[in-house]
This record gives sequence, C-alpha cells and structure tokens, in this order.
Amino acid sequence: QVQLVESGGGLVQAGGSLRLSCAASGGPFSLYSLGWFRQAPGKEREFVAAISRSGGITDYADSVKGRFTISRDNAKNTVYMQMNSLKPKDTAVNYCAAHYGSSWYEAGREYDYWGQGTQVTVSS
Repeated sequence: QVQLVESGGGLVQAGGSLRLSCAASGGPFSLYSLGWFRQAPGKEREFVAAISRSGGITDYADSVKGRFTISRDNAKNTVYMQMNSLKPKDTAVNYCAAHYGSSWYEAGREYDYWGQGTQVTVSS
C-alpha cells in the first residue's frame, strides 16, 4: 500500500510560481510511474503531467506545456511539479497519483494510488 502526501499549494498572483511536492511511503517508489491531476470547482478531474519510473520521459497536457515541469527524486521518494506563469484558470485541487509499472497514462483510472490533494489558487 502506497501513501501519497501532497504539499506546496497556496495562493499566488497570476504570473507567479509554485512548486508542488508529493512524498510517497509504503512501497517501492522507483517501480511506479507518477502523474499529477487537477480538479477545478464544478469540473471533472483532468490530467496535468506524468513521468516515467526513471524520470527520463515526461508527458504534459497541452494547457500546461512550457509552463509546468514534472520531476522526481527516487532517492527521496518524492515527485515534484514546478508551476510557472500561473493563470487564474490553473486554480484547482492538485493530486498526485502512482501507477505500478513502466507505463504512464493520462487516464486517471489507470492509477493505483492517490494523494489527498493540495489547493492551488491563482488570483487575477
């Protein structure tokens, strides 16, 4: 059983930056591909970014390409998401998720474990 705990959310002005972290415990972290998802009020959860087990391959939603960067530190059992040039439409609860295996997915249903989420609010 893997536990995921997100942190780093908060309130920021448009154009600002935040760095989210997700610390994992209870499992072989390096055997999981990881993803970040977000859910805005009244909207469905959407894919944001994913990273392979080694960290060598990443994938992003078109809406965040060039602004967000996903990375991981397998020695620290932590995945990060650096968010730059934030926009009000980025306001959402952000979740990290873990999939056991070498593949990574944009579909949330493929992930085995989820964190509790961290709120990101971007003011205009």
